Amino acid sequence: MDPTTDNAGQSGDAGIARTALEALRAEIAKAVVGQDPAVTGLVVALLCRGHVLLEGVPGVAKTLLVRALASALELDTKRVQFTPDLMPSDITGSLVYDTRTAEFSFQPGPVFTNLLLADEINRTPPKTQSSLLEAMEERQVTVDGTPRPLPEPFLVAATQNPVEYEGTYPLPEAQLDRFLLKLTIPLPSRQDEIDVLTRHASGFDPRDLRAAGVRPVAGPADLESARAAVAKTTVSPEITAYVVDICRATRESPSLTLGVSPRGATALLATSRAWAWLTGRDYVIPDDVKALALPTLRHRVQLRPEAEMEGVTADSVINAILTHVPVPR
Repeated sequence: MDPTTDNAGQSGDAGIARTALEALRAEIAKAVVGQDPAVTGLVVALLCRGHVLLEGVPGVAKTLLVRALASALELDTKRVQFTPDLMPSDITGSLVYDTRTAEFSFQPGPVFTNLLLADEINRTPPKTQSSLLEAMEERQVTVDGTPRPLPEPFLVAATQNPVEYEGTYPLPEAQLDRFLLKLTIPLPSRQDEIDVLTRHASGFDPRDLRAAGVRPVAGPADLESARAAVAKTTVSPEITAYVVDICRATRESPSLTLGVSPRGATALLATSRAWAWLTGRDYVIPDDVKALALPTLRHRVQLRPEAEMEGVTADSVINAILTHVPVPR
């Protein structure tokens, strides 16, 4: 065997990149307790060049999670608190008149970063929400007819509170569909919460990640190598058909008024490939699809009102579909 090839049949650079990305969990755990699934989801999104919607009650370390990820990857990050009076130019940037040169110059907004934390995105009106759409889809911002590319990598991590809807503007389906993953951030277990309080009692400062020991363990070059390896991950025709069958089943579910679109099927295929590569394989198996089905599809379906009143959830519908759709052998 070629010494530059690892056990999965991928290049040595890809193996180094996987090891570096696996180290992220341990590094982020120095600041954030018990959120491994969310960390993995954010890494999958970076590998797929996608964006993430984080949903959880206030105080479960959503902001700290993104900041710790940025520190461990040595990426630039900015945070925007979305409010009802926020304007699109507050995010994208604007032209400012320079009295010295008598010309207008472009002042970049906070979207010009690697990891943008859009905090409580559903608290701002649709006009401002939509200002992120071009940035998320085209990875550029157009001001005064001039397109300006965003840095690479670029990820939007938007948060929303699942229990407080007064004064909010729910994201329209078209915008929800632009998010690759929707990750739910649960309340910590009793032991995890004890660990959090113990750290704070010992002097942990969430605003000083360096003091907490968070150090860069990977970087943009590792992400590029990883993305190249993910693109070579094999998907058999049977797996492709399995993804399609799952997504088509959501369109036929009596509990849903809206099923998963072809874009959602493409997203599930992409996240399954990234997960397969992260777990050390260069091919996708049905378990990879099952593992990523909930975070990739839960925000792309819409429940019927009567089903919602009966306590049915998007997750329960998708889980039922995963149970009934035949698994390829």
